[in-house]
Amino acid sequence: MKKIALFIFIVLLSCNDKNNQKPNIVFIMSDDHTSQAWGIYGGILSDYVKNDGIKRLANNGTVLNNLFCTNSICVPSRASILTGKYSHINGVYNLPDALSPDSLNIAKILKENGYQTSIIGKWHLKKEPSGFDYYKVLPGQGLYHDPYFKTVENWEDGYSGGKKEKGFSADIIGDSSIEWLSNISRDKPFFMMTHFKATHEPFDYPERHNDLNKDVVFPEPQSLYEFDSNESGRKHIGQIVENLTERWLNDTSKNINRYPGMPFTLNTENKKEIRSITYQKFVRDFIRSGASIDDNIVKLLDYLEKENLIENTVIIYTSDQGYFLGEHGYMDKRWFYEESARMPFVISYPNEIPKNNRIDDLVTNVDIPSLILDYAGIEKPESFQGSSFRNAILNENKDEKEYIYYRYWQHDVKRPAHLGIRSKTHKLIYVYGDGLNKSGVNKTNTKPTWEFYDLENDPFENSNEINNPEYKSIITNLRNQLIIEKRKVKDYELEIPAICATITSTAKRTRFSSIFR
Repeated sequence: MKKIALFIFIVLLSCNDKNNQKPNIVFIMSDDHTSQAWGIYGGILSDYVKNDGIKRLANNGTVLNNLFCTNSICVPSRASILTGKYSHINGVYNLPDALSPDSLNIAKILKENGYQTSIIGKWHLKKEPSGFDYYKVLPGQGLYHDPYFKTVENWEDGYSGGKKEKGFSADIIGDSSIEWLSNISRDKPFFMMTHFKATHEPFDYPERHNDLNKDVVFPEPQSLYEFDSNESGRKHIGQIVENLTERWLNDTSKNINRYPGMPFTLNTENKKEIRSITYQKFVRDFIRSGASIDDNIVKLLDYLEKENLIENTVIIYTSDQGYFLGEHGYMDKRWFYEESARMPFVISYPNEIPKNNRIDDLVTNVDIPSLILDYAGIEKPESFQGSSFRNAILNENKDEKEYIYYRYWQHDVKRPAHLGIRSKTHKLIYVYGDGLNKSGVNKTNTKPTWEFYDLENDPFENSNEINNPEYKSIITNLRNQLIIEKRKVKDYELEIPAICATITSTAKRTRFSSIFR
């Protein structure tokens, strides 16, 4: 009897230790892999994407429908995910900026609390990664085929350097991640960031996907042929699909990072046909590039299952921002429109997270590191501006955000600097059009304009209703709220044209202008 009791005690103790064990964390991120090409978010392309790994994570976890980046461009978004801070706080505003190794980041905190840490793949933050026991990162964007990787043995700041490896970048990054996992201690938890170069332009892919969707004619977004932005009430041109047409036509064998399927030729001068032909190749390449990511997500999941690590591992897959796939006639990102600013996000953790679940709470990339620390049982530092959304994932959130704040700093005449807020039902954007002498900006200013979208009645943002009198009270409230949200995130910058000057009520103008003093 005593032996039985002792056995039960040992079993219970073992179970208790397991329950108290800190979870491993695998943070997988791609570049520009927009929600339209994930398949699990619906849309016109959902039947054409390869998403075995993504679906596997979604079926075993929770999908976020309303996660947004706070600055839709690669370098700033990655800096915010690492530091838990907005661009104006961490100092990484634009593409040329670097993240200081002295900055407090999520890896440093986890390492100090007993985690084994690594980052493998795209880094893009120019200075040497800090807080990681191991790193193997691409110089800058890196190459798709036979890429170079920088490690502690050959590090140099900037976009140069590294050692060449044979193969396709996504496969090397996936295999290198498994190799690192295979050589670390099982007695300590791990935090691994696996960051794929795909699906960044030029949207290349491995030979095994040469025939994916080979003879498919993809459906087109309803706004693909928006040739005149004024039709929608927008006052700017944006990065149009034909920019790809031009790049393909000018691509030569001397280009080290070539577009796939070259050479490219056109037999028409009809602008609608040119856009249609370009769109078809663009989407086909993009989906094939995304397939290489999914292959390696499957590979990572298989490894974690084989090693009996899956149950106690938080697995996240996301993208650093979204991307236009022809919507509004656009490619690229940068804008506070849905396709660009929305980050697809799925999280799996069998020990806790509900399966086949979706949440609609408003979340930002600044919140992600606080979530990770929450799962690790570590209190977030005061410097982190975001909040954990673990309760939202458990459908227990009592403090859901009403608004998210966004600001794009890298001003260009076609893609002007702007800021804005979004609720679940409406969006207000202030295109102030001034580079403010930040790094990498165009010195030519554009005329300040406002945009307003009713996301319930116009989810694809096809009509700017800023001058519609039916929305006057809603717009006025959002303008006031924009100032409040700007201050909440400590964006005290004063050089942009005065927002308060556009508020119709003098009383309100006086009330809110004090915020910026």
